[in-house]
Amino acid sequence: MIAIIDYQMGNLRSVQKGFERVGHAAAITSDPAILAKASHIVLPGVGAFADAIAELKRRELVGPIREAIQSGKPFLGICLGLQLLFEHSFEDGEHEGLGVLKGEVCKFQVPAQYKVPHMGWNEVSFRRKAPIFDGIAEETFFYFVHSYYVVPEDLEVVDGQASYPAPFCASIWRENLFATQFHPEKSQSEGLRVLSNFAELTLASCHSEGA
Repeated sequence: MIAIIDYQMGNLRSVQKGFERVGHAAAITSDPAILAKASHIVLPGVGAFADAIAELKRRELVGPIREAIQSGKPFLGICLGLQLLFEHSFEDGEHEGLGVLKGEVCKFQVPAQYKVPHMGWNEVSFRRKAPIFDGIAEETFFYFVHSYYVVPEDLEVVDGQASYPAPFCASIWRENLFATQFHPEKSQSEGLRVLSNFAELTLASCHSEGA
């Protein structure tokens, strides 16, 4: 079973519908017991970093998230769900994240002709190619909506990159841990392929390659 973590920060139903469209049932839940039993975990998110981490703590989900990642089961972060995995965010002050990955979350500093948030379709190129991108061509366009981006300390975890106008991390991959800055559930057929690839991962396939 795929479990989508419910912490009232994100388009949960859109993610659930995305999995359903590719033939995989997904449950929206904040119950740690269900998360522990799930075969796959998804951490979505839209909104402010500080509010999100506060809500995860309030619902006592920080421990279960870390345990799920450490267990080796496939784990997917989406948008804010990617940013929360890192140590610090500088969105409206400085806030501590989950600390699963070393690095920080910074605001775009772009020329005047570029708008923030970065919103719309942008092409992604691959430094490596995670299993969730099987069958997806180089420089495929995905849908982004964000004002902040992650700066990993270990560049080996960076899987995909996009530019706005400077290159930034669009996706990460470390063993069973996958996360995208873009929204696969809003990225039409290629985004659905990402969700399908993720849903079909097994614990063994996650650890056969990766950083």
